[in-house]
Amino acid sequence: MRGAFYTGKYRNVFAEYGYFQEEIDQKIEAVFQTLFYGTEEERLYHPVGEYMAYIEDTGNHDVRTEGMSYGMMMCVQMNRKKEFDCLWKWVKTYMYMECGENAGYFAWSCQPDGTKNSQGPAPDGEEYFAMALFFASHRWGDGDGIFHYSKEAREILYACLHKGELTGTGNPMWNPDKKLIKFIPEVEFTNPSYHLPHYYELFALWAYEKDRLFWKEAAKASREYLKKACHPLTGLCAEYADYEGNPKKTPEEQFGGRHDWYYSDAYRTIANIGLDYEWFAADEWECENADRLQRFYCKSEGEKIRGVYLIDGTRIEGIEALHPVAVIATNAQASLAACGNYAQACVQKFWEQSPRTGERRYYDNCLYFFALLALSGRYKIWMPKE
Repeated sequence: MRGAFYTGKYRNVFAEYGYFQEEIDQKIEAVFQTLFYGTEEERLYHPVGEYMAYIEDTGNHDVRTEGMSYGMMMCVQMNRKKEFDCLWKWVKTYMYMECGENAGYFAWSCQPDGTKNSQGPAPDGEEYFAMALFFASHRWGDGDGIFHYSKEAREILYACLHKGELTGTGNPMWNPDKKLIKFIPEVEFTNPSYHLPHYYELFALWAYEKDRLFWKEAAKASREYLKKACHPLTGLCAEYADYEGNPKKTPEEQFGGRHDWYYSDAYRTIANIGLDYEWFAADEWECENADRLQRFYCKSEGEKIRGVYLIDGTRIEGIEALHPVAVIATNAQASLAACGNYAQACVQKFWEQSPRTGERRYYDNCLYFFALLALSGRYKIWMPKE
């Protein structure tokens, strides 16, 4: 199989499994409207005046680079330029750091009024910002100032790789030798869900020319890394892991709790693997791992979706998944790569699942919407116009 990057053809998995195109389109539009323009109890998107807006993490009542970059990617895929620009202006106004050790990066968490909660960045935000901006440039064209999307994207990627070279302060977001993304710039371990080889393949085309070889090597390095991080029997990975893929135990007082298990952050990993295979089909291991993970969740009945597990599948007693809807969504998105017995069942379970309601809806519903886009063939690579 050749990926959509080469063929220009994106799988509509929902249609393959018998869902009608009209109901697929209606579902995607309805969920987008709910997330952006629903009631106060439903939406994530909040306009600020006429020209800015933010995405709220409703579980933590803050604004994160994760959510802002997710919102921008949703908007460019849905052809919603106004909302995209409002989010990006809020990011540049309040999250961008112009001075200090992390100048050139974005503060990972802010209050809804724009006050920074942290002077540190989270690399997953930067990589999503850059990709969304490149797609915006190619879909809508570059504008002026901060809306010169492609220039902004290249500057973000340049900072990610070269931070500290000129000033002697700060750290890059990728380990320059191993070509692997870090959890945060000042540490030497990673988060498997941050690894987006399908994005790096495109950065290798559109970043500043001096860095293009690095991004090509980073795509290869991340694909090889994920083979180490995902368990050979279950397909599960940890939230944090060392550069050899081993689950990383971190001090609770430093990073807010345990992260050596298959828990919230880690759910994104299998979704990323599915999308990488859809776009590039670079490694058949991705199909095998998707099958393993779906088999782990589907082979036995019961409340497995709500469990928390070590990567070998051992259930942690006394704790439940904080984001069960995200598990259902990402398990379904794995069907972009899976070819085993459970691919259709995971998609059907997702189709029948409604978006989450309540305080914790932010993370679940972001991953829910990405799965809708991906499984309908609407999470696309936007190439430069000729």
